[in-house]
Amino acid sequence: MNFPDAIRSALRNYATFAGRARRSEFWFFYLFLLLCQVGASMVDGVADGAGLVSGLISLALFLPMLSVGVRRLHDTGRSGWWMLVGLVPLIGWIFVLIWYCRQGEAGPNRFGADPKGTDGRVLGRPWQVN
Repeated sequence: MNFPDAIRSALRNYATFAGRARRSEFWFFYLFLLLCQVGASMVDGVADGAGLVSGLISLALFLPMLSVGVRRLHDTGRSGWWMLVGLVPLIGWIFVLIWYCRQGEAGPNRFGADPKGTDGRVLGRPWQVN
């Protein structure tokens, strides 16, 4: 999945907590979040540092960020509730980061079909191998 497809997928499923998200979708969306926050911070800096734009961007993208994180954990075979482990300082963050970085389970799991095909090809794109 490339950058624009990942953004489209995450925003299209902004409140969908069911299913699975591939690593590329998750990490490209988080890159998008970072770029949006940097841009919003620059706008806030020019606009007398009110923080209004950064706050609005954070508010608008909070639910998509949460849902793509839950779907990423689903891809690794974990419930989305495991995100709460990230509330534990340092140790929790490390665990959640490791889970986000791990490869998803091959084949379908209790959260849905594998976003990759069984032969490692992306579903719907038989010419693309990851």
